[in-house]
Amino acid sequence: MSDPASKDDPSAYAPKSIRALRPVRPEAPQDEFPKHGEHLSEQETARLLRSLQPELLNYRPAPWRPGSLSILGGLLVAVTMGALIGIYFADGAAWRKVLGFPNESRLTVDVPTSQDRVSPPSQRPSTASNTAQPPKAVVPKGNPSVASAPLQQTNGPGSSTAPQAAPPTPPQANAALPDASSTSASPPVSQRAGAPAHVAANEAPGSGMAAVRGVTNTEVRFGMSAPFTGAAKELGNQMKLGLETAFSLANDAGGIDGRLVKLVIADDGYEPTRTADTMKQLFDKQQVFGFVGNVGTPTAVVALPYALQRHALFFGAFTGADLLRRDPPDRYVFNYRASYAEETEAVVNYLVKMRHLQPNQIAVFAQHDAFGDAGFAGVAKAIRTLRGDDSGILRLDYERNTVDVDNAIATLRAHKAPIKAIVMVAAYRAAAKFIEKTRDLYPAMIYTNVSFVGSTALANELMLLGPRFANGVIVTQVVPAVDSYSTAILKYRNALAKYFPGEAADYVSLEGYVDGMLLLEGLKRAGQKLDTEGLVDALETVRNFDLGLGTPINFSQSEHQGSHKVWGTQLDDHGRYQPIDLQ
Repeated sequence: MSDPASKDDPSAYAPKSIRALRPVRPEAPQDEFPKHGEHLSEQETARLLRSLQPELLNYRPAPWRPGSLSILGGLLVAVTMGALIGIYFADGAAWRKVLGFPNESRLTVDVPTSQDRVSPPSQRPSTASNTAQPPKAVVPKGNPSVASAPLQQTNGPGSSTAPQAAPPTPPQANAALPDASSTSASPPVSQRAGAPAHVAANEAPGSGMAAVRGVTNTEVRFGMSAPFTGAAKELGNQMKLGLETAFSLANDAGGIDGRLVKLVIADDGYEPTRTADTMKQLFDKQQVFGFVGNVGTPTAVVALPYALQRHALFFGAFTGADLLRRDPPDRYVFNYRASYAEETEAVVNYLVKMRHLQPNQIAVFAQHDAFGDAGFAGVAKAIRTLRGDDSGILRLDYERNTVDVDNAIATLRAHKAPIKAIVMVAAYRAAAKFIEKTRDLYPAMIYTNVSFVGSTALANELMLLGPRFANGVIVTQVVPAVDSYSTAILKYRNALAKYFPGEAADYVSLEGYVDGMLLLEGLKRAGQKLDTEGLVDALETVRNFDLGLGTPINFSQSEHQGSHKVWGTQLDDHGRYQPIDLQ
C-alpha cells in the first residue's frame, strides 16, 4: 500500500504496470498539487497536465480476440444441441421417458349431440360426416330431370343367358344391428349411426371419416331397377313418375336437411337375366344409398338378395309377392302396398260371396314365373280359407314379356267344368290380349286383375279394342281412386300437374308417389347424420301416419308393410274406373 502522501499523487491512480515505468518528477513538490475541491488557475492546470506521464494519457487495453480452440468448441456445442433437439421431436415420447418428463397430455372436449326426431334403440358411434349443414338448395320448378339420371343397359331383352348372381360384397363395415332388447316404441328417434355401406376410398371433406354411400352434404341418391323398354315399360315409367313427383315436392322446399333427393334409374326390361347387371350398376357405379320403386316379382328374385347381402334399403317395390314379406320381416325391406295374397283373397271372397260363384268355377290366368306363382298361391289360399278344394284350380299360363296367349285359351276351352271367372295375374298387354280372344267365346265371363296389371295401361289397351272389351273388367287396387277428391289425391294431382304438366293421374304413379312420400318421412325422422341403419330405425317408428289415403300407415320392427287395404274398381264402357264394394 502507498504512503499517505501518495493520495495526492495523480500517478497513484494509474495501473501499477504503468506506474512503475517512471517515478514522479522530483521537482514537482506535493504541495504544488491542489487539494480535492480546490479551484485551479489556468497556469496551474497547464502545469499539472505537463507533469503527467504521456503513458498514462495514451494507454488503451488490447482488444480480446478468440482463439481457434474457442471457435471449434462453440461449433461443437451448437451441433450437439441441434442434434438433441431433432431427436427429441422425432421421438418425443421415448426421450420424455428417458429424461423423466411426464407424457404429453391432450385436451379433449365432449360435445353433446343434439336430439332429433328419432331416438336410438341402441347407441352406436357415428360414421357419417360431421360437417355443418349447407344452405338449402332448390330444384328449379318444372325441371324434373334434375332428380333422375337413366343408365344405359347393354343386355338386350332377348338375352338367353341365365341370371348371374352378382358377386357378394362384404356387408357395410361394422353393420351392427340394434339390440334385440331394444323396442321400436322408444320415441323420438335421434341421430344415430350404425353401419352404413361405405364408399371405398371416399372421404367426407373435412371430416376424416368414410362417407356414407350415396349421401353428400347436398344430395342423397336412390336407385331404381325397372322396365323402361319392352312389354311392361309403362309400369316402370309410371312408378318413376310418381316417385319423382314426391321428390320434386321435397326438393322444391329445399330438400331434406339441405339434401336434394335424387333418383337414378336402370332399365332391366322386366327380365331377371338383366337385373343383376342393373343392380350392380346402380350400387357399384352410381353409388346409390338404397333402392326404391323396383318393379316386378321375377326381377325381385334377383334384386332382393343383392340388396340384402349389402345391407342396402329395398323400399316400396312394385310387387305384392310374399318374397318381400317374410315373418319376421327382413330388416332392410319395406313395402307400402297390400300383398297379392290380400288382393286375391279379396277378389275370391267377392266372387264367392257377392257374385255367388263356386270355387271350382274360378280359374287363374297367370304369368309363367314367380309373379304368376305368387298370384296363384294367393287364390289357392283364399279358396282353402273358404273350405274349398284348391287341388283342382285351373291355371292358364303365358310367358313373360309376350302376348302369346293361345296355349292358355286352348287349355281353357279343353276344360270340361264351366269356368265363370278368371283371376288374372298378368301384365296389361297380355291381359288385354287374353280378354280380346275370349270375350266372344265367353260373353258372361268375369275378368278380374291384380293391381300390378297397370290399370290405366289396361284401360287404354281395352278401349282401343272397343267399349265392350273394357266394360265390367275388375281391377283390385292398393291405392284409392285417382279421380277422388280426398286430401291425398288432390295433393298428388296438384303436384303431378305442377312438375309434369300433361301427365294424367294413374294408379301406378299414385303408388309411386305414396312410396316417395313415406320414404321422405323416414328421411326427415332419421335426421342430418343419415345412414342405412338410422333410416331403418326411423321408418320403424312410423305409427298411424295419415297421408289422407283413408287408412293409416304403420311400420314397426315386426311389421314392414305399411298398408293392408284393398280397393275394388271396375271399368265402365267409357274406360273409366268406378269404385265397387268387395265385401
